[in-house]
Amino acid sequence: MTAPGDLMQALFLRLKTDASLSALLGGAGLLERADAKAAFPHVTYGRTSAFDLETGADNDNDQLVTLHIWSKAQGEAETRLIMDSIKARLDGAALSIGPRGQTRLLLEFAEARYDDDLAVYHGLLRFRALTQEVPEGSAQP
Repeated sequence: MTAPGDLMQALFLRLKTDASLSALLGGAGLLERADAKAAFPHVTYGRTSAFDLETGADNDNDQLVTLHIWSKAQGEAETRLIMDSIKARLDGAALSIGPRGQTRLLLEFAEARYDDDLAVYHGLLRFRALTQEVPEGSAQP
């Protein structure tokens, strides 16, 4: 089973190793939560849902993870570039989280829009994170 916090750490670690994304964000733009002093552009970790749609029960092996992209640049080009960089790094990626599991990420939803209330461009990326446990004694791929 993959706890949401473990998944967030693995996602951010993978994104922090992407030099092109770091350049787009100005280095320190991956945040668990942004405060009023956060520089733009930046990416924040959003809501994680972990449940089985069929049974309604909690299921950490099937999670929906949302990343938010925030930009104050004119037009949505910067937001889209950051979104494309994240999609290239995460969509279809396999992450080893914990000693006995592998999580595969699949892009479920992407949207960029202007938020009038905040006067920023806001991008949303939602990934499905499917974790399969590897039986003890098996080698992970």
